[in-house]
Amino acid sequence: MTAPIRVALLGYGLAGAVFHAPLIASVEGLELAAIVTRDDERRSRARHEHPAADLLESPEQVWERADRFDLVVVAAPNRFHIPLAHAAIEAGLAVVVDKPLAATSDEAGALLREAGQGGVMLTVFQNRRWDGDFLTVLGLLEADALGEVERFESRFERWRPELSGGWRESGEPQDAGGLLYDLGSHLVDQALCLFGPAALVYAELERRRPGAQTDDDTFVALTHESGVRSHLWMSAVAAQPGPRFRVTGRSGAYVKYGLDVQEELLQAGRHPGDPRWGREPEDCWGLLGAGEQMRPVPTVPGAYQRFYEGVVLALRKSAPPPVDPEAVLRGLEVLDAARLSAREQRVVLLP
Repeated sequence: MTAPIRVALLGYGLAGAVFHAPLIASVEGLELAAIVTRDDERRSRARHEHPAADLLESPEQVWERADRFDLVVVAAPNRFHIPLAHAAIEAGLAVVVDKPLAATSDEAGALLREAGQGGVMLTVFQNRRWDGDFLTVLGLLEADALGEVERFESRFERWRPELSGGWRESGEPQDAGGLLYDLGSHLVDQALCLFGPAALVYAELERRRPGAQTDDDTFVALTHESGVRSHLWMSAVAAQPGPRFRVTGRSGAYVKYGLDVQEELLQAGRHPGDPRWGREPEDCWGLLGAGEQMRPVPTVPGAYQRFYEGVVLALRKSAPPPVDPEAVLRGLEVLDAARLSAREQRVVLLP
């Protein structure tokens, strides 16, 4: 039998504990061999939830015993993504980096070149490519159910009127805090997956909450080379959120409210393999049609586990990584342009 891919998970906060560890543990061919965290409470949680994994206190302990591992997953705060990925590549270990890969496209490009020169697999956890509602939109486009698409609206809005603190709300550039990096990384990635490269970028990055150091109410508009216009909203101060998706075409539109169910299920301790995993109740399905002719469209079950199934195929079968890092680089170029647009209050033309 083929030995499992031994994984060292760096970080056991929200990303590591709620997303990566359960997904790694649920995918055949992967073994969660070590978890790195210094925090006593997180170490206790990790020991309870994954008793077979070694608990390490520092990434250096992974590099010192690199021959015991095959894959490193970087689920640490954003400022550590590049240095930890660099160290993994130097150790000859394949690496998954949580989004955003980097604070700038220049940093990301340098890391991609390093991975390529070292022959090391590098991919990025853009898990929302496997959201059920996104997969539903993808299927509708493939079936030409809307006709020629003219506008794509995508929202990820919450009601969190009080600051909670922490690095995600830090204004330090190296922290890559704020909603453009946090949620924009997903929304831009999804738009580029659906409609191809962007030619023009316009953005508004606002700080609405008293004392906010970085954007908490953000809008990004893309004009794709294909001619489709994407309007993307992300907010922590949306008292009543708009539709998650509104896709309008020449022959119809698709409108969908509510967020994918997988994050909620993971936080509740449920994992892939559950018979209802990723399945959305009928009263949350989106509507497809035009005028008064509407019909509900069953939401495709979400499947975050496919990301790590793709990692196994990439390492065992030399398949392409589940998320092409070059595509992530193009998304970061859009985020760079969005920051420039907001700062100079103008439309930015991408090269």
